[in-house]
Amino acid sequence: MSSRRSYLIRRVLHGFMALFIIATLLFFLFRLGLPDPTAALITEGLTPEEREQIRASFGLDRPIWEQYFIYLANIVQGDFGYSFHYRAPVADIIWERLANTMILMLPAIVLAYGVGAPLGAWLSWRRGSRADTSGIFVGLMFRSAPMFWTGMIAILIFGIGLGWLPTSGMRTLPYVASGFLDKIFTLDFLHHLILPALVVALYYLGSPLLIMRNTMLEVYGEDFIEMARAKGLPERRILYAHAARNALLPVVTQLAVTIGLAAGGQVVVEVVFSWPGLGREILNSVRTSDFPLAQASFLVMAAFVITLNLLVDILYTMLDPRVSFK
Repeated sequence: MSSRRSYLIRRVLHGFMALFIIATLLFFLFRLGLPDPTAALITEGLTPEEREQIRASFGLDRPIWEQYFIYLANIVQGDFGYSFHYRAPVADIIWERLANTMILMLPAIVLAYGVGAPLGAWLSWRRGSRADTSGIFVGLMFRSAPMFWTGMIAILIFGIGLGWLPTSGMRTLPYVASGFLDKIFTLDFLHHLILPALVVALYYLGSPLLIMRNTMLEVYGEDFIEMARAKGLPERRILYAHAARNALLPVVTQLAVTIGLAAGGQVVVEVVFSWPGLGREILNSVRTSDFPLAQASFLVMAAFVITLNLLVDILYTMLDPRVSFK
């Protein structure tokens, strides 16, 4: 068996083990840390038998160890159970909310990294200049500013003050969409997407910008850069064709983590802009003690992060052949 194949098998097994540990922790943490989810359904006047019947309908009358093994068996089969709050399959709720989150987060992340990484490379070329100082200041400012503050300022300026952009939801109500594609491929949807996506992009812009700039400064001291200059190659070609490629590894790592965390959405942005995504749904599920929905939501987030980290390991070997499979 080749070293590449054995390495990938080990990484996949490690990923499954991590998911098992996370699923176990989620099961016990939510049941020990949250109140009884049936408390809101049990009203005064119900007999003890009726109360137990309500608990039994959710499977909460069984011993916790039995609930745990049923929970694991259902996960293996892709069954996340039924939401206590919505009385609907958890999988249907999660995939709908996840789709809403990703159509907000992915354009924002692409914009942030598509602008941030090249800009960081250019700032390293202009190290010490006024442009370099200004770029670092802007990146740190948006990265350090609370996202709810940036969102509120954007709403005040572009939504309320100028009236250019809508400030809540995915579509102007009322609307009827016959399917997911019909919901997003409209000018009205794009109009609603601009403001929250811009706020998220500005927040994430600082990471690729600063990582790329600092890594590029380290790469400039490598021997192959001096060799390229000795050959008389143009400085711009050295910058983007040689130095930038070798400086991309930390940026790719950060990008994978960012996309993985984006699966859970930015709760603050989704609340501020009333965006019906997974992040806001996680908050609601914790408030209502909706164990199945909360567990599955966090588990989906963990699966995204683990999967993308595995993809990053594979991309490393493509970007840098010096990476070994150990």
